[in-house]
Amino acid sequence: MAREKWASKLGFMLAAMGSAVGLGNIWRFSYVAGENGGGAFLILYLGFVFLIGIPVLLAEFSIGRQGQSDVVGSYKELAPNKPWYLAGFMGIASSFLILGFYSVVAGWSLYYFWNYINGSFWTIPDAGYGATFEGLISNTTTPLFWHGLFMVLTILVVLTGIKKGIEKASKVFMPTLAVLLVLLAIYSVTLEGAGEGLRFLFQPNWAKIDSGVILAALGQAFFSLSLGMGAMMTYGSYLPKSESLPSATVGIGIMDTVFAIVAGIVIFPAVYAFDISASSGPPLVFITLPGIFAQMPFGSIVGLLFFFLLSIAALSSAISILEVPVAYFMRRFKWSRRFSSIFIGVIMYFLGVVVSLGFGVWSGVTPIGDLGILDSMDYVASNILLPLGGLAIALFVGWQWSVKEALSASDMTNLGVRYVWLGIIKFLAPIFIVLIFLQSIGIIG
Repeated sequence: MAREKWASKLGFMLAAMGSAVGLGNIWRFSYVAGENGGGAFLILYLGFVFLIGIPVLLAEFSIGRQGQSDVVGSYKELAPNKPWYLAGFMGIASSFLILGFYSVVAGWSLYYFWNYINGSFWTIPDAGYGATFEGLISNTTTPLFWHGLFMVLTILVVLTGIKKGIEKASKVFMPTLAVLLVLLAIYSVTLEGAGEGLRFLFQPNWAKIDSGVILAALGQAFFSLSLGMGAMMTYGSYLPKSESLPSATVGIGIMDTVFAIVAGIVIFPAVYAFDISASSGPPLVFITLPGIFAQMPFGSIVGLLFFFLLSIAALSSAISILEVPVAYFMRRFKWSRRFSSIFIGVIMYFLGVVVSLGFGVWSGVTPIGDLGILDSMDYVASNILLPLGGLAIALFVGWQWSVKEALSASDMTNLGVRYVWLGIIKFLAPIFIVLIFLQSIGIIG
């Protein structure tokens, strides 16, 4: 059976952007930037995106397109009889763990979106948004329905295929996301007191900089581009070798970063306009912002649009995460795309059931130290598997391939910056990724 291909380079870029632009850009970027001082963090983050993120993204695309296979098959094709393919299995493992909890959080977003549609969240609930959120996540059945609905939507897109499913969905999702973000940003900056939020985001306070902030910016740059899991490698494998990689990669990296910054413009002016702490942490989206929306003029419409945006962003990323194991199982077991998507999607749904119950009846279960089920899965995937997967990508392109092979596979042979890129992949990226790894597991801070 002939391997599927993207219908166009634009479709590939939009799908890759959809993979990168998810909860990490809108939810995680905002609270991490808030916790780490705003403007100075943003400048460091931008620097690391261009210095490390985009070069490693190009390396990951190069392996996928050259191997023309899934995350395990590409390594086996390019380095037969060598253990590089084990990095591919780490990517598959991380995809199960990540989508297992990601879909639960996305289900919460769908629940909020529905409650803005039906008017329940137009005013502050009697118990307040904090107690309402706690009641939702600790409930045994309600989150499972929304988590299940989100997984059904994800499975339906992936089983439809590359051109008719993922590419078509991305061509709708990404422009919609862009328009909604810009509209919300324009509204947010018109709020009284919004200027303080913009200053927080864009005016660097260098006194805030310490090793923790630097490592947080480095980690956000790495994770926001979906590096190390194999999603970008899998997407790259559907790209014909006639298409140029460097321009597409830079475009994807820039747009991913723009989405994160615009999300910050949506959130921080609103946070400061209503005198809320910018360092509210992970509850910022589900507790703090709804409270702000309830006090805004036209806040119910803003809340509806925001959680619609958040749900679409989550779906665009979830599609790429599910595609990683689907592509592998299709090749390895000769299964159809339809069966693979449903089979793996159901497994991920049941993983999500375990995660969801971890906030309720299983809240006392702590697989790693004092971490709950979601945090434990996130810890293993984000702090161990993804950095090691990214390290394998850099080492493979920088050291397994010859200089000629690396430059040819990445379309960098005739570009003036080719040796700069190769130097980053060979030396700088591995060092920085090891730093991310050591910081993630608590050895350095």
